[in-house]
Amino acid sequence: MKNIKDQVYEALAKVFENVSDQYPKDWVDLPAIQYTEEDNKGYEYCSEGESKSYVRYRIDIWDNKSTSEAALKVDGALTALGLRRTQCQDAPDPSGMKHKVMRYEMIIDLESDETYWPD
Repeated sequence: MKNIKDQVYEALAKVFENVSDQYPKDWVDLPAIQYTEEDNKGYEYCSEGESKSYVRYRIDIWDNKSTSEAALKVDGALTALGLRRTQCQDAPDPSGMKHKVMRYEMIIDLESDETYWPD
């Protein structure tokens, strides 16, 4: 397992003020960005144990106008870390706010920190 939550937070916090790993509490400062580590597990093993780790993150964006500009900024921040976007879709929100869900994933070599993308 490779923990990259701090790097994900730092990358998002460089471009957004309202970033959290919990459901947003501040709806004044939009867009609100929530990041969630959905998966972090061994991907490949050798005789010494786990040699590669698979990670998947979910990013939720809320805004009162449009999520498009924020989605481009999220994409730039996370692809710079080596994560690859695997999903981007608008999600219905009963509050009337615009809500976009994005998913990113990658495989990390635990010895070299080199990143790969799942097939």
